[in-house]
Amino acid sequence: MQAVRNQRTFALVAIVVLILIWGYNWVVMKIAVHNASPFTFAAWRTLGGGMVLAATALVLRKSLRPQFPAAFFGIGLFQSAFFLGLSTWAIVSAGAGQVAMLAYTMPLWVTLLAWPFLGEGIGVWAGVAIAIALAGIACMIGPLHSIGVAEWLAVAAGFAWAIGIILTKRLQQRERVDLLGLTMWQMLFGGMVLTIVAFLTPWHATTWNIPYLLAVLYNIVLATALGYTLWVYVLDVLPARDAGMGTLATPVVGSLAAWLQLGEAPTRLSAIGMVLIVTGLVALSLADRRATR
Repeated sequence: MQAVRNQRTFALVAIVVLILIWGYNWVVMKIAVHNASPFTFAAWRTLGGGMVLAATALVLRKSLRPQFPAAFFGIGLFQSAFFLGLSTWAIVSAGAGQVAMLAYTMPLWVTLLAWPFLGEGIGVWAGVAIAIALAGIACMIGPLHSIGVAEWLAVAAGFAWAIGIILTKRLQQRERVDLLGLTMWQMLFGGMVLTIVAFLTPWHATTWNIPYLLAVLYNIVLATALGYTLWVYVLDVLPARDAGMGTLATPVVGSLAAWLQLGEAPTRLSAIGMVLIVTGLVALSLADRRATR
């Protein structure tokens, strides 16, 4: 019993560390795109993280061959290439906190997509939670708010992430999937796509200064390699719903960090939208947990 409690304590510490790493990374990304194309930076991050995980697989003596190449490519296309590419592109001209909050609407889109594609119905309480979150999104990108393309890119990034999760769940329903192999290959496949996009899109040349080098290292080592390792550990110890609720604090940390370090104070309407989105997503997680009891 004591060992189980210790494991749970370590998992809770791990998720706090993960929230801090992923939350602050939105500020790091904002700094990085001042020195490089968003697609170049996203490619470095994704390929670098995939290579670190490949080295981890070698140490653990696991096979480097992808179990399901076509499925892994599809997941990597949406969960790595589209999500990271679009969110990094969005952060070029939009605030780091705002992009973080809009990109983390992913649980909302997962719930909506799971209805037709996974057969998971939406209950009354989940419907209310979705309405609250949508009201928050409307506050941040609706007609009452002055927005540009960047905010829509952030929402599209969250939607792409959701598609990647749906594809992952459909694969896991059919096959037994090695989580490390899936994570590694979806990053490598996504990184290859991002590399091609970076070569094909006109942008300023990369400035390899100290801030950019630190941003790349932060993303490869902490945000990707360590971050996903902690995430796998948390999922192994805690129920998925508890782990998922914990990550809802990530965009809050991102918004606060952007406010403190970059001076990105949200407008009153944006702040109301952020509160509504977080409230809706928390309510959605609670409704989902209640429905499974």
